[in-house]
Amino acid sequence: MTKIRFDHLHKQFGTLVAVDQLELTIEPGEIFFLLGPSGCGKSTLLRLIAGLHTPTSGRIFFNDRDVTSLTTDKRNAAMCFQSYALWPHMNVRENIRFGLDVRKIPDSEAKARVDEAIALVQLQKFADRKPNELSGGQQQRVALARALVVRPDCLLLDEPLSNLDAKLRLEMRTEIRRICKSSGLTAIYVTHDQKEALSIADRMAVLNQGRVEQVGRPQELYLRPANRFVANFMGETNFIEGTVIRSAGGQAWIRTAFGELVSSSAPQALVDGSPVTISLRPESIRVGNRPGQPSHQNTLGGELHDTIYLGEVAQHAFTSGTSELRVFEMNPRIVARDNTRAAASVWFEPEDVVVLRS
Repeated sequence: MTKIRFDHLHKQFGTLVAVDQLELTIEPGEIFFLLGPSGCGKSTLLRLIAGLHTPTSGRIFFNDRDVTSLTTDKRNAAMCFQSYALWPHMNVRENIRFGLDVRKIPDSEAKARVDEAIALVQLQKFADRKPNELSGGQQQRVALARALVVRPDCLLLDEPLSNLDAKLRLEMRTEIRRICKSSGLTAIYVTHDQKEALSIADRMAVLNQGRVEQVGRPQELYLRPANRFVANFMGETNFIEGTVIRSAGGQAWIRTAFGELVSSSAPQALVDGSPVTISLRPESIRVGNRPGQPSHQNTLGGELHDTIYLGEVAQHAFTSGTSELRVFEMNPRIVARDNTRAAASVWFEPEDVVVLRS
């Protein structure tokens, strides 16, 4: 397994800085995701790893091997693009074997490797079919097997599920994680789909203008975003402006337009009287009475309206005074739409009141 490390990696196209002095380590065997909006540098970084771009400065290491100046064929990194790029005149077995033939692997070893790769992606029954006889998900598995059969030091995936319909994307998320973990490879995966990243990644990095905003496990980035950019990018959230009343031991009391809110997810170095921004996820807000807790703590009275009913969840607008929150109610009992309003109280735990650093 391969550790991948970037040492002050920088890539510039003319005046455009695509990757900005990046320092990051990806551990052996990790499925590591690169996330961010269009133009943030994630695909450029993947191409730098593959050797398709040359860094302006900085270095790339595979374990202790400096691969910065090596050509693509010397790095032993396999890449899966959005387009599967399967040969239409070859069957599954021949497509998977293609890279081995280019490398002049002996016939007996090549056959054993192809059989192993086909079994890994569970395509034994389809080995003699041509690409046009396969579903999109099956074609994606062939592309993965073709990359894996050469036994790369790392697997690079550039939005490999983007051409699949929604149902197939969901199915392939589990399959890609299973395949990568079974093969023991270090995998680096680029996507703009947060749900895809949350469901597959061991760790992930959110990029913005070529810089890393935050690195961590999926639940860390979602539940404890480092700043407003990460909180906003990683899903829907309510941003609430406030002023610190006091803080101690990781707890903070904050004055907001909704009244005083209590947070147990506050940075240690908050200064009394300083302005802060709170991130409060809509699904962390409960509708109804709060059982067994002080009714005054993070409990708001108001009205639900403009409901979007989705069956298992209802997305409400909640107004308290002149301020508004987005609230997601699981197993909903209240539907207020078509200019109707329903009086309601909502509440949320202090640990879900995340005070952002910036």
